[in-house]
Amino acid sequence: MTEIDAYTAFAEVYDQMMDQIPYQDWCTFVTGLLRSFGINGGLLLELGCGTGTLTEMFSAEGYDMIGVDHSEAMLAEALRKRDASGRNILYLEQDMRAFELYGTVAAAVSLCDSMNYLTEYSDLVQVLRLVNNYLDPGGIFIFDCKTAHYFRKTADQVYADADGECREGTFSYIWEEEFDERRQENNTWLTLYLPEKSGLYRRYDEEHIQKVWEIPVIRKAAEEAGMTFVEAMDRSRGEVTDGTDRIYVILREKGKEKADE
Repeated sequence: MTEIDAYTAFAEVYDQMMDQIPYQDWCTFVTGLLRSFGINGGLLLELGCGTGTLTEMFSAEGYDMIGVDHSEAMLAEALRKRDASGRNILYLEQDMRAFELYGTVAAAVSLCDSMNYLTEYSDLVQVLRLVNNYLDPGGIFIFDCKTAHYFRKTADQVYADADGECREGTFSYIWEEEFDERRQENNTWLTLYLPEKSGLYRRYDEEHIQKVWEIPVIRKAAEEAGMTFVEAMDRSRGEVTDGTDRIYVILREKGKEKADE
């Protein structure tokens, strides 16, 4: 058995295991929000870009993309997509809690519950502070978060499959979920059996921990980071309720003065 960090071996089969995610719908939804703020192009930062599926889609919508992710393995998959598409996307292997850019960007996004992986309040504030620093004056940050309602629905469940397809053949996995109400954290244990060129299988084990961030806490963190809290909504752009699975948060850069036009 090989113990590894999250999104290492998982990266090789991530796209296959997540093929049910409506990425194009997410892209359309988020680009619609960006355009409602007058952001129709320019530099767009994606934090937690993973294998670059959404990054490619945002690029196709006319944005100049910068993708940041902490996982070398996930970025390797993103680079394969970039090589295939020929798109001009800059990928940076960096921790979102300490990322650095060469200048400011018009907007930033973080989707697929990447922000849930920040398990400490101080880390949430730090990320927002960095985003605020690298946004153009009045720039927008849009991110999503899974809710406690979502995690409660998947708690204490086990998923398994033995017919997944990857580059070297067929892979198997076991996926277990547990939600800690007291800590408001969800633990996922993923066991993968990946084929090797020799024909043998190697076992990998990953643990993923995600934190629930309630809207009042996000608002407080945004204010502490120097950002303006604009809005929180559900997928329909409606009000967030106790039955909402995923919230979308919009923050605005505060602190820089716009240049005279």
